[in-house]
Amino acid sequence: MEKAKVYFTKEITSESLIKIYEALGVELTGNVGVKVSTGERGSRGYLKKELIGPLVEKLNGTIIECNTAYPGARNDAKEHLEVAREHEFTEVGKGVEILDATGEFKIPVNKGKHLEYDIIGEGIKKYDSILNLAHGKGHAMGGFGANLKNQSIGIASRNGKAYIHSCGKTESPTKCWMTKYEQIDFIESMAEAATAVADYLKENNKPIAYITVMNALSVDCDCDAHQGEPVMNDLGIIGSLDPVANDQAFIDMIWNSTDTGAVKLQERVDRQEGRSITKYAESLGLGTTEYELIEL
Repeated sequence: MEKAKVYFTKEITSESLIKIYEALGVELTGNVGVKVSTGERGSRGYLKKELIGPLVEKLNGTIIECNTAYPGARNDAKEHLEVAREHEFTEVGKGVEILDATGEFKIPVNKGKHLEYDIIGEGIKKYDSILNLAHGKGHAMGGFGANLKNQSIGIASRNGKAYIHSCGKTESPTKCWMTKYEQIDFIESMAEAATAVADYLKENNKPIAYITVMNALSVDCDCDAHQGEPVMNDLGIIGSLDPVANDQAFIDMIWNSTDTGAVKLQERVDRQEGRSITKYAESLGLGTTEYELIEL
């Protein structure tokens, strides 16, 4: 497979974010959904309005999210929207839509060994194109979170999240946390769900682009109400039309960093076998781990 192009800038500003998007050479038009994690109440690392607002406005986009499977402030649409308002996402573009507030539907997982299907928010049907705008950081269960997690767990409905977290054993948000599974199976389940979403978008002629902002690099995810402080310095912004390459570039930058704090993030990723996701996603045909890094 030909190497993917991954565009990179060390500068983290609203202007450089637009610059990365424009470098991708894709025009996201029509009703544009911008998939961002709205962040749990109490978290601090979520992407801020001042940074992402100008790009979302340029796209005339809507911030899109789905409810969480775990108990918290974002596991029902009404409270989730309130948290999004507190985090100022409702002031950006055309506001916020919780995709599974109006229902959910199943899409096939074509090459999976853990999941038979994925369950995603009904609201995605109305969007003509998608920007997967991820915040790169650590994650307690996945090791790290960036574009692949944002597309799998992030676009899955509440029941879909339970199905992924249980590696295909239950759709119940209550029962999924009591289900036993091998960690590698969960990582691979995320890759299968991300691939299913990509297949659905392609089949319905809905283009998607991928950007990851690598700032506020804590070992905890924005879904953690007690998210810790960053453990290393900001790395910049990367963008690609290939989510596997973009996630691989993020991981490589953590491993190539001379920042002493990078070890803490590396330990979090490897404790959860997080690096396995890109190779497995590559085997599913979602993208390639081989990329050319183009600094802007």
